[in-house]
Formats: sequence, C-alpha cells, structure tokens
Amino acid sequence: MDGVHGQIRDSFRSISSPARGLFKDNGSRFIACAYPVETEAEVKEIVDSLKKEYHDARHHCYAYRLGYRGDRFRANDDGEPSGSAGRPILGQIDSRGLSDILIVVVRYFGGIKLGIPGLIRAYRTASADALDNAAEVEKIAAMRCRLTFGYMDMNSVMKLVKDMDLTVSGQDFGMECSMDVSVRLALVDRFLERAEKTGCCSVELLDASNIDG
Repeated sequence: MDGVHGQIRDSFRSISSPARGLFKDNGSRFIACAYPVETEAEVKEIVDSLKKEYHDARHHCYAYRLGYRGDRFRANDDGEPSGSAGRPILGQIDSRGLSDILIVVVRYFGGIKLGIPGLIRAYRTASADALDNAAEVEKIAAMRCRLTFGYMDMNSVMKLVKDMDLTVSGQDFGMECSMDVSVRLALVDRFLERAEKTGCCSVELLDASNIDG
C-alpha cells in the first residue's frame, strides 16, 4: 500500500447502472452501451452478450477502465481504422474521470464511409450521450480482512468494528470465531494499529474490493 495514512486516494467516480446513447450519421447508427464493471471477466461477458444481441452489426468497439487507480484499461477498435473507435470511447471515460466502467459502441454501417475524423466524432458523441444518460456514483476502494478471535474477545472485536464503521460481509462464531470486514484503504493502517494494540484478534488481509460511498 503506497502513501501515508490520511493521504491515500481511495475514492473514485463510476456509474451506478447501465445506460445507453445513440448517434446517427449518413445512415450509420452508433449505439453506445455503458456498464458498471469491476473485472475483465465482466467485460468479456458483456461484450460477448452484446455481440450476440447485435449479431447483425458491423462493429462492436469498446473501452474500459478499472480500479480505484484506473490503472487497468483497454481500447478496442474491432476492425475500425486504428485509433478511430476505442480511443475516442476511452477518451470520454477519462474526460469524466470515471473508472470501473465499460462502454461498448455497436455500429450499423449505413453504406457511406465517414472517414477517420467522422468515425472519431461518431464514437465520441455516442459515448458522451450514454454517459449523459448515466447516473454517477462515488465508490470507495476497500481491503477485505478476516478477523480471527476467541469467544471471550467478541465484545472487543465488535467495539472495534463499530468504532471504525466497518462493513461486515461474513462471520462464523464456532469453536474459533472469525469475521470478514471491509476497511477503506485510507483507514487500513489505523485499523491494523488498533487491532494490534488491543490484541483482541489476528488480522488476515484477503483482497481489495469496492464499497459504494
């Protein structure tokens, strides 16, 4: 984890639900479909689904950006001239400062070539229309942690969870108690310090995830 406590950037903007946009030019239709996503697997599933739904379309171009840092991204032209489709779509995502988002633009060819400038304008405008129709949401990047503790320490653990306003995603109160919680990245260092100081539980860091802000 980089940065100093209190300086970690763990919030970002995304969209809350799918949205669509449309642009027409010289008979060609550009249908833009925007989706909130968190993984490449989700991206592939959605793109494959749209290719089946719009099986008679000429192109299915897309771009996505993932993660609270926005450091996972891709732009795909799907047969259009290089840089004329995927890059303009990604440019609209970046101009809004969004992440965890996929935009697929489906093109039905109208019989008249638009040229590279025309294609760039079309894919950019269709994507912008979809984003104009989308509701933005703040997301918080969090670390999922597993707390392991004895039954006699349960009150201390619950106080720690309550004091730090942690989200509980699972728990097991058997012979050995455990609880899965989500801690926003900016608070992980403080959380680990408190857990160690109180000695009420052992902490295992599992993986990063997102929680709605």
